[in-house]
Parts: sequence; structure tokens; C-alpha cells
Amino acid sequence: MAEQLAGLAGDRALLGRTSTAERVSDILRSRIADGYFPPGTRLSEDGIGGALGVSRNTLREAFRLLTHERLLVHELNRGVFVRVLTVEDVEDIYRARTLVECAVVRGLGEPPYPLDGLAVAVAEGEKATAGSDWKALGTANIHFHRELVALAGSERTDELMRSVFAELRLAFHVVDDPRRLHEPYLARNRQILETLQAGDRRAAEELLETYLADSLERVVEVYRRRVGEESAGPA
Repeated sequence: MAEQLAGLAGDRALLGRTSTAERVSDILRSRIADGYFPPGTRLSEDGIGGALGVSRNTLREAFRLLTHERLLVHELNRGVFVRVLTVEDVEDIYRARTLVECAVVRGLGEPPYPLDGLAVAVAEGEKATAGSDWKALGTANIHFHRELVALAGSERTDELMRSVFAELRLAFHVVDDPRRLHEPYLARNRQILETLQAGDRRAAEELLETYLADSLERVVEVYRRRVGEESAGPA
């Protein structure tokens, strides 16, 4: 934890003079999404509050916000922990993704579409793959889907899916083979991009629906095995 706190202290400058629980929660959300605090980690009020230079009340409010977003869990007499998802949680996350992402593509209207963000995300993924940086590839994949959702032009939808994608990263951090998890979908990201560039939103929606179903199957398979191993403990 000492190493994490030392790095977190560098985020203090992000708070500026208007330190608020919302800004603290933004910092912690980003750190959790990046795997800085892995699932199951106990978050120290004293350590994190000292690293960020914020009051206990401010930090507790930030914890409350992130608990509401299902990223943290409060355990009575034990403290606050980064949430460990269940298989059912993962399935529900993908249910939400399918409902929202496919609806966004379905509602795009007439082409051309503003696809620069999607193109950048695909390029990020290709660069990460060339460098065998599988964690960065996972980040690029999430970036792709955030940009896909952003095509709806809805701040509320963006906000909703920000939490969903942050929860999804909790599942990804439990999986011990990020290359197997993410690499097969890079080509499919490009295929969806190119289909939208061609103006065929119906075909893009079909590709996306199949993509998400296949991704769910793969993630649940690996996640169930990994969580089962950890629950069993050493032989």
C-alpha cells in the first residue's frame, strides 16, 4: 500500500484549490480503473486522505459516491474495499452494454457519422498490440466503446456508461491473461469502424451484438475459473 500511496500523492495537484468529494472520487475512480487499487484492496482513510491532502469527511463522501457506483463496498467493522465482482455482476454489466451500445448504433440516423474518436481508439489498440502492451490494449478497447457510446451525443448516457465501463475494468483486473481477453477484438473493432464508415449502421449493430455476446462468453469463462481458483485457495 505504501507504493500506491506515494503515487497517489502525485494526484494532489489535480485537486487544486477547490477540493471536493467529486474530484476526489474522479481520481480514485481512475486509479481503480487502471488497476492501481486491485479488486479486494482495503482503502485506508488515513493513508489516502494524507496522500491527497483532504479531510476525512471529504474522503468518506468520495467513498460513498464510489460505493453508489458499485466500485467500492463497505464492510462493517472492516472498512472500505475495492469491489470484487461476481459472475452474475459480469453478466449484468454485459446486459447493460448490449442494451445501450446497440441502441446507440441503431439510432445513429443517416451517415456520415463522426467517427474520428473510434478511429483514434482503433489506432491506439493497434499500437498497443505492436508493442505487446496488453494492458494498454484493454484500455484502448474500453476507449473504443466509450467513443461508440459518445456517438449518441447524450451526457447522461456517457455518465451512465462511464460507471459501467469502470465496473468492467474490475473484472478485467482479475483475469490473468489480458492478451487472450482483448486481442481477438481489435480486428472486430476495426470491422465495426469500417462498417460505420461505409454508412451501414444495421450491419454495424449486428456485428456489435455478436461481438458483445462472444466477449461475454469469453470473459465469464475466464472469470469464473479465476474467481473459483482464488476462492479455493492453496491446495
